[in-house]
Amino acid sequence: MLTLGPHQNYGASFGKKESNSNQSIKRLGHAGEECKDERRNAAPLPMYTSAQMYARKLRAEMIVAGERKPVPLEWLDGFCMRNFTRAGEFDDTLPTGEGRLEAGLRVDPARLAVAMSEEFTKRGKGDGATVAVEISEEGG
Repeated sequence: MLTLGPHQNYGASFGKKESNSNQSIKRLGHAGEECKDERRNAAPLPMYTSAQMYARKLRAEMIVAGERKPVPLEWLDGFCMRNFTRAGEFDDTLPTGEGRLEAGLRVDPARLAVAMSEEFTKRGKGDGATVAVEISEEGG
């Protein structure tokens, strides 16, 4: 069975409509829910899913006016989008929660902390105060 993501269309992805009635297509919605579009008689294809995206789990904490707290997920998400930072060196970052992100081995945590501090301060995230960001390996 060919498994497609929630926003994929089998025919459109190959530039043509699929008309083979022997092809079985199973569409999965969010969280693996099945959609109603299902045909029969095709061999199953493996589906890749992983609980871990990148090699390192990082914790990001900010210090503003002497108060330490996790960097909000919204800030991490905005920073990690390349269109926002224009910095390709942080492409291998993925925010996973408040004060948490995953990163590839090419990402330098010290450089990431400096860049986040500069960007958050420049954007006024500290309400006029300097935003200092510290990044450490989770569990370390």
